[in-house]
Amino acid sequence: MKKILTIANVLGRQVKEILPNKKGLEFTMKKKKIRLYLGVDPTGKYLHLGHTIVLRKLQQFADLGHEAILVVGTGTVLAGDPSQRAIARPLITQQEIKENIKTWKKQASKILDFSKIKMRFNGDWLLKLQLPDIVTIASNISAAHLFQRDMFQARLKRGDTVWTHELLYPLLQGYDSVALEVDLEIGGTDQLFNMLVGRELQKKMRNREKYVLTTPMLLGLDGNPMSKTSGNTVNILDDPQDMYGKLMSMKDDLIPHYFELCTEVRPEEIKNLAPRDAKARLAREIVTLYHSKAAAKKAEQEFNAVFQKGQIPSEIQRFGMEQIPMPLNLTNLVFKVGLANSKSEARRLIAQGGIKVDGKVKKDPVSVVQLRKGMVLQKGKRRFIEIA
Repeated sequence: MKKILTIANVLGRQVKEILPNKKGLEFTMKKKKIRLYLGVDPTGKYLHLGHTIVLRKLQQFADLGHEAILVVGTGTVLAGDPSQRAIARPLITQQEIKENIKTWKKQASKILDFSKIKMRFNGDWLLKLQLPDIVTIASNISAAHLFQRDMFQARLKRGDTVWTHELLYPLLQGYDSVALEVDLEIGGTDQLFNMLVGRELQKKMRNREKYVLTTPMLLGLDGNPMSKTSGNTVNILDDPQDMYGKLMSMKDDLIPHYFELCTEVRPEEIKNLAPRDAKARLAREIVTLYHSKAAAKKAEQEFNAVFQKGQIPSEIQRFGMEQIPMPLNLTNLVFKVGLANSKSEARRLIAQGGIKVDGKVKKDPVSVVQLRKGMVLQKGKRRFIEIA
């Protein structure tokens, strides 16, 4: 039976904090349909499970009939969000922005119903600001307040630089609230400072209240902060087998954390499960959400066949033998078929025992390989390539 959505559970589960207070927001939502937004900067091509928490929260507000807006930060991304950054983000080009957002709507559509949610690009108003506009915005927030950010203070203590364009970022994000005249902004806990700057700007420039709702941050599969550079993410576009396998590889102590933030499964449903069974239930739930129940079942069968019975996946990537120059050694073969990004990486993988040929570990990077059709190369636990 599908859970009935109410204001209480939308403002309850998967919510870290509501400012200035939860009761005020609840009262406002009962009194009228509010306008709210979530902003996401296009710093990469892929959305991952960490993004889904706040995307799902946005959809919940839309399902209650409120005016929900997804703002893609085509303007803010030019400054680069300094939140939780030990160093400044590299500046991004317009071409990179275009490339990154090509499939964003397709990815977000796995969570968001765009018949209920508007999609806006903040470059549409931020890139039109003139110098007098920027001066007016900046005149409402003190520089001392901007320098109070924890990451800025940490940098200054280390003797590192805080760049002026990083100070501009919260002003630009904050102006989104003014431009859209919203009642609420939602975001991860890492966005709290930026969202509160927006609240202050809206009060001073529009004489209008704005609530702020934060959702908890999802940790990566290794227990560290989730980021694409760390390689500890599960992407929305990962194929079912890869998604299932990644989730089964996570640390056991993260299982309740993922159930709470990435599913609607109640804690009592999993409290008596062994870690292996709980992890399998979690993997099924998440693959079902972003693919289908049938895909989840097949992914589980593949995983069990490969990892419990030592079998080769039924669907395996193939590489044509005619594309491989001969004779060749194992290092060149591993690099050629794409199991490593460089020959040095291939040599390191082989020396560390990370490559198997027909199920047997090979540790000699310069060993000569006699190719044949049907030969299977394996990297780690999840990557297989068959010579065809």
